[in-house]
Amino acid sequence: MMSTIRKLTVLGITLGVALAMSSLTSFGNMKIAKKEKASCTTCHVKMGQKELNDVGKCYEKKKNLKACESAAKKGKK
Repeated sequence: MMSTIRKLTVLGITLGVALAMSSLTSFGNMKIAKKEKASCTTCHVKMGQKELNDVGKCYEKKKNLKACESAAKKGKK
């Protein structure tokens, strides 16, 4: 009985930590979107996915959205 309670406790703590970590990551992304006054799809291929487009990959390195958007526009011409 004690073994089962211990296992459930460890499982609960593990799930709680995983949930907290994923929430922090999402909050960080929303924080960036608000700071830059941009939608999620400015940097991401699809809303709700982690995959970055060219602007997102540039922003990840340079942390300057305007420069990255300009570079992306020049590249499309």
